[in-house]
Amino acid sequence: MTITDDRPEGASSPEVGKSRIRKEDQRLITGRTRWTDNIVLPGMLHLAMVRSPFAHATITAVGTDEAKAAPGVVGVFTGEDLKDIQGVNANAWPLNAEQVTPTHLPVAIDRVACAGEIVAVVVARTAAEARDAAELVDVDYDELPAVLDLKQAAADAVLAHPDLGTNKSAFWRLDTAEQGSGGNVDEAIAKARTDGIVIEREYRQQRLIPAFMEPRSVVVDPTGEQLTVWSATQIPHILRFLIAATTGIPESKLRVVAPDVGGGFGGKLQTTPEEFATLAVARRLGKPCKYTETRSESLLSGHHGRDQWQKLTLTAEKDGTVTGLKVELLADLGAYVAIMGGGVPVLGAWMFNSIYKFPAYQFNCQTVLTNKTWVDAYRGAGRPEATYAIERLMDELAVEVGVDPLEIREKNWIKHEEFPFTTVAGMTYDSGNYEAATARAKELFGYDALREEQRRRREGNDPVQLGIGVSTFTEMCGLAPSRILGSLNYGAGGWESASIRMLATGKVEVVTGVSAHGQGHETAWSQIVADRLGVPFEDVEVLHGDTQVAPKGMDTYGSRSLVVGAEAVVRAADKVIEKAKPMAAHLLEASVDDLEFTRGRFAVKGTDKGLGIGEIALATWTGHNLPDGVEPSLDADATFDPETFSFPHGTHLCAMEVDTETGATTMRKYVCVDDIGNIVNPLIVEGQVHGGLVQGIAQALWEGAEYDDQGTLVTGSFVDYTLPTSADTISFVTDHTTSPSTTNTLGAKGVGEAGTIASTPAVVNAIVDAVRHLGVNDIVMPCTPERVWKAIQAGAAVTTEGEREAAPHFDEAAPNADLPGGPAGPATQGGAQ
Repeated sequence: MTITDDRPEGASSPEVGKSRIRKEDQRLITGRTRWTDNIVLPGMLHLAMVRSPFAHATITAVGTDEAKAAPGVVGVFTGEDLKDIQGVNANAWPLNAEQVTPTHLPVAIDRVACAGEIVAVVVARTAAEARDAAELVDVDYDELPAVLDLKQAAADAVLAHPDLGTNKSAFWRLDTAEQGSGGNVDEAIAKARTDGIVIEREYRQQRLIPAFMEPRSVVVDPTGEQLTVWSATQIPHILRFLIAATTGIPESKLRVVAPDVGGGFGGKLQTTPEEFATLAVARRLGKPCKYTETRSESLLSGHHGRDQWQKLTLTAEKDGTVTGLKVELLADLGAYVAIMGGGVPVLGAWMFNSIYKFPAYQFNCQTVLTNKTWVDAYRGAGRPEATYAIERLMDELAVEVGVDPLEIREKNWIKHEEFPFTTVAGMTYDSGNYEAATARAKELFGYDALREEQRRRREGNDPVQLGIGVSTFTEMCGLAPSRILGSLNYGAGGWESASIRMLATGKVEVVTGVSAHGQGHETAWSQIVADRLGVPFEDVEVLHGDTQVAPKGMDTYGSRSLVVGAEAVVRAADKVIEKAKPMAAHLLEASVDDLEFTRGRFAVKGTDKGLGIGEIALATWTGHNLPDGVEPSLDADATFDPETFSFPHGTHLCAMEVDTETGATTMRKYVCVDDIGNIVNPLIVEGQVHGGLVQGIAQALWEGAEYDDQGTLVTGSFVDYTLPTSADTISFVTDHTTSPSTTNTLGAKGVGEAGTIASTPAVVNAIVDAVRHLGVNDIVMPCTPERVWKAIQAGAAVTTEGEREAAPHFDEAAPNADLPGGPAGPATQGGAQ
């Protein structure tokens, strides 16, 4: 049998490539959705968490009598009360056998290591009664010295966990000389110091908070034979496994459901203390229990992201040809090693070299414990940090050589005819065309005209200067290949599973192991299956997020849903067609070899005889006329485990105006041209790109989690943690070029993190470009007006004195006080400073 497509050459698919409005949106925007907090069970109790106000302290006593006597209170539980059943928050990615990993109990027993850590759980008949009673729990603490500054933590002067004897958790290195994929970077540095260019810079990745729309919530029903957990999570399957592994509950007796989930951005890629505490209390009482966090609790105790010091050394020949790159990271884990933990900064190891042909490369990462909220994946997870650093550095190289930032990039990037290309870090990029994306971006941006305007403003000493920022990026996404993950000591696989059920009515059920929380899986998967099986889009229903309905899966993160999860769906659909062949041949009284399948219909070649796949599904279901040896089902399962990642890329250009008298910044224009392979639904892609852009721009301009010198989060509400709104952004210009991926049959690449990865350096490069002539070559994020103004003043002072000073040490203990963005260290050319 052959499967044919009788559409004209070049014609688009009936569904794939169509900008369909999402199936999910109707119920979401009309209030008919089912968030975890909407779930109400008979006899359900409500929980409130008592949290430590101290960053580091021993617990000497927990007084619960007054709280227990409060109206509506059913019980108050301490860590001691729950120690035998509460489980533990596990780290699934230990970087090596030597990693220092503190035990993270859901409810602390004798010591707390960060503000916001749970010390007791109050259970009451209503949520309000539980919160009121939580105020009555009397906890005695002996405060201990806290370590909050990342560099001070690395010195081990004050210990976040005194029993461990060190704050250093793990050290990890990738050295191309050692693995045989490149030269010796120290030799490249030594050579460039005498006959080339050496640029050394230190960049700060501030701490961020995911700030998803729906706060985390969990409901546990322990009644009956099976224990059911509903959670606002990205990872229902992984949560189920870790609950079973750490509490002893058999997986067969445990069901986890992620109902409608309101965003995650990596912030719900976690097994949380609150989930385990709610589970423990529900089991202890034998009654359904619910916990829903407040927004302040979410900002305080949900895991944070980023938080790195990055030291980079780039070497090049005098003409700007890069010869080496050395990266030294200091990464804050916070008080505990989270589920992905130190693996997040290590994900950047293969991306600092980006699209450039470095012949020598070394990556070093030291993860460190502090007495702050734990840190884990946040949209992009290691890739935005890497892209920021290398794109900032390429601008510095362009300045040193005296050429346009785009020229220095083109000089060093992988040419389109060189794909597939194995990088110095060992990754093989399957496809790409950086020239095409950049040319299109320049055209849409009006690059040359804006450069000319910039020149005029500088010559006229305009108080409002114009800067142009460039970011040409790639990313590794589709976090999946199980063998690669295993070689990196990751605790799970990366495969994905899907099932397709052909119902007797001709309708189709698609069961997927990925778990959507805003991505539009139900729509995109329906489009793919409608095309593959030739059924109407409306006849496809997608089921997900329930381990009883979809028992196998690895969930959603790392831009893996389409390139891994949807590929499993495609393979299951192809199996359905294969299973239907003998039945179709039998009913049509023809040989299987004489059949062709086109747009959902089996036909005998050269005749008008045929049957639709829905007709065959009904005939199979009745079982009245089955061929010998054929089962009465067309249902099929498939699992996909890719051999490597996918590598989307793009060129982002940003124009920023900077008022040199006030430090105020205004975005003038933003253009991005991304290559994400073949596109299933352009409307969904547009939404993903726009959302990603805003998050990346927010890191550059507004967001930052700040602590005072006592370890108190001072950005614990949206009054202080400044998220942008639509009024703070402009209309972006987006477009796409297409280099289909060769790692999956869809030809698709990931898109969910692209905007976040590329936009941050584009914006900061633009701001620095606007004021570089005033002596500024770095501004620490977020680039608030105060910081920009201070950078200009510091740069003017240096320019006046005719000096170029080394980068100042930024004191994290006073993050808002002294963060000038003045000169960040000299470039060395020909051995002379």
